[in-house]
Amino acid sequence: MRSSRLPRRHGAVGGVAAPEALRLALGGLDSNPEKDVTHLRLARLRWLKVAVGAAALAVNLAAPAVRAQGEYFAPGIARDTEIEAILHEEMDPIFAAANMDPKQVEVYLVADPTINAETASGYHMIVNSGLIMQTKTPSELMGVLAHETGHMARGDVARVGEMTKGAVAPVITGLALGVLAAIAGAPDAAAGLIYSGSYFGQMNALAFSRDDEARADEAAVTYLEKAGYSAQGLVDFFDTFRYEEVFSDIKKDKYWLDHPLTDDRIEALAVRARAQPHWQTKDTPETIAHYEIMKAKIKAFINRPFQTFVDYPESDQSFPAKYARAIADYRELNTERALREIDALIAEQPQNPYLYELKGQTLMESSKTVDAEGPLRQAVALKPDAPLLRLLLGQDLLAENNPAKLEDAILTLNRSLLVEPDDPIPWQYLSEAYDAKGDGGMARLAAAEQNFHLGQMDDAKVFAMRARELLKKDTPEWRRATDIVLAAKPSPDDLKALGEKG
Repeated sequence: MRSSRLPRRHGAVGGVAAPEALRLALGGLDSNPEKDVTHLRLARLRWLKVAVGAAALAVNLAAPAVRAQGEYFAPGIARDTEIEAILHEEMDPIFAAANMDPKQVEVYLVADPTINAETASGYHMIVNSGLIMQTKTPSELMGVLAHETGHMARGDVARVGEMTKGAVAPVITGLALGVLAAIAGAPDAAAGLIYSGSYFGQMNALAFSRDDEARADEAAVTYLEKAGYSAQGLVDFFDTFRYEEVFSDIKKDKYWLDHPLTDDRIEALAVRARAQPHWQTKDTPETIAHYEIMKAKIKAFINRPFQTFVDYPESDQSFPAKYARAIADYRELNTERALREIDALIAEQPQNPYLYELKGQTLMESSKTVDAEGPLRQAVALKPDAPLLRLLLGQDLLAENNPAKLEDAILTLNRSLLVEPDDPIPWQYLSEAYDAKGDGGMARLAAAEQNFHLGQMDDAKVFAMRARELLKKDTPEWRRATDIVLAAKPSPDDLKALGEKG
């Protein structure tokens, strides 16, 4: 999982964030090969998890020895290749049943303990970790997400009103800006950005009518049946929370404020679901195993390590329990113990790319970047289509501070962007890599891309204008810099400058 947390030792700021970004834009390209290899480029790892509030951020950013930020129970967008793969593996048949291209659907995992799932304009689905933790079976989780797919396929978000249009954008942009401010060492700015970008207020707009809910229920049953799943999980989940109907809005869980629940609705859903041929279909052992791994990872990364050891005692020798304990030991800085546990898991599942990823992460955050390279290369070899794994490898190669590895780092980071070209984080590290290489034009172009994908158009324009001055005219890179300037609402003076310089 990727994270905004610091590496295990306090280091200097690198990359193009904040003051460094200004330095690059103004023309300074003084690379310092003496930089601590544990500096903040190691911070963009597994959980893209952001603390809300200046106090929590100040603790996380200032402490010389920092624990994983998941210990602070604040919301943030999380990225984890394994969890995303599990969700897509189970949900893709449902997306296809809804006549949507599964590859076009973005699923965002939010590290928040409340029960919630939302859709936003376009193929965006936001899933709280609390929803995953509160469901009892895979079919319950898939049922709820099938219901959300019903809203997505029907375009309910767009019909709720103009205020909901693109609701995911300020959420994701606000959190992303907060992440980068945190990496840049500006906790107050990060706290403000994250707070203002919090999905709490934004998602309030996404309340659906009871008619919307009934239609989404019907769609969910249809999609589940076409995908070969039972709708019993959805019925069970709603039945568990039937009591929410009697609570006042103040006491209701937020999900039920946005998705009104009534006895009539539950009964209508149950009648239709029981009539489907797949009603008696059970979760497969493989589906249950993946579901338990997903829950174990979320617990291990979000909860304090001591809680993980309580939830998964040594007496539990199941794979998810051993996985969770290894993560907890890694977070407790029990590095050698964590590595032994991870090696034992790899011996058990030698073709599991996520175990090599965890081993590489553990070594990276122990300042053993050279040792981390092997496991991370193995993770990429086992799952070459995973952009986050390539990003992590690229970070490690850059952190090795070896000029001979710069080209490999640049190639690896660019390959991660082939799958997710709008992810600002690889662009940030590419800017660092090009800067270290002495390629000022490409460093500024990468910084322009980073800011462009964060929606920071003024900064994107500044970097792109400077990139045009340094890049060879009429090359694809020069044209891309020009495109960014034109897309960033240039002023008349900017347009004049473009015309003068060609």
